[in-house]
Amino acid sequence: MEELRRRIAVGELGAGERLPSTRQIIREWGVAMATATKVLSRLQEEGLARVVPGVGTVVAGREVVARTPVQDLTTRRIVRAAIAVADGEGLAAVSMRRVATELGASAMSLYRHVAGKDELVHLMADAVYGDDPPPEQVPRGWRERLELAARQQWRIYRRHPWLARAISLMRPEFVPNGMAHTDRLLRALDGLGLDANTMMHAVLSLLGYVRGAAVSLEAEEQARTETGITDDDWMRAREAELERLFASGAYPTLARVVAQPGLDLDLDSVFEFGLRRQLDGLAVLVARARDGRRD
Repeated sequence: MEELRRRIAVGELGAGERLPSTRQIIREWGVAMATATKVLSRLQEEGLARVVPGVGTVVAGREVVARTPVQDLTTRRIVRAAIAVADGEGLAAVSMRRVATELGASAMSLYRHVAGKDELVHLMADAVYGDDPPPEQVPRGWRERLELAARQQWRIYRRHPWLARAISLMRPEFVPNGMAHTDRLLRALDGLGLDANTMMHAVLSLLGYVRGAAVSLEAEEQARTETGITDDDWMRAREAELERLFASGAYPTLARVVAQPGLDLDLDSVFEFGLRRQLDGLAVLVARARDGRRD
């Protein structure tokens, strides 16, 4: 932070010029994401920087350091600022104070629109679900409709990796746009001979699978951002360690499978494989229901 403060003080960075992003700070100074985030937040608190929507954090001039007027704040602006923080740094980085800093407002002014972080996260989830409406042309087959909806959810998790940890299947918040996704899944199964209990179990199992596959997304993205190391580079750096473990003979089947040519794993391929197996299982259930069997 001292280096950026110095550059601002001597005029190397003038009013309105863009400051390095958190990722640039990580790469240039080799610090963790939390430290990089704290640097920009501290400069904003000191009135040396401000956030410009669509641009990033810039050097503040004397004429632009005043806080955002209360009347300019809206719930939507607050929610969108919080989503931007979560997308870039994870849900743990979201706080009322941090969002207020991003908006150039006081933390107390946010409470006129949002009761606290719990409500804010609720509104964030509703907003990102609503950003991806269903397509106008919906397939007729139940399997194709479930597949389309599941992939849509996966895309949402991909864009917003924090979302998987922000929701619960068994203690769900009443998120209208999220409930609309669930309703579409139920409609795909409606009229196939499944009773209500089976329909709900089938839908929650599918939702649980997609969410479970997505839980790793935030940690993976944060690791890449903080270290600048790709997944392939990470594995290559540990090849010697892995060879030693396999040489011990403790994991013979794992060692044999991993050594096979053509092995290609990433989160997307694992998701696609599991989704097909989930739908294969539901196809058996639907066939039994159509035959009048309930076993």
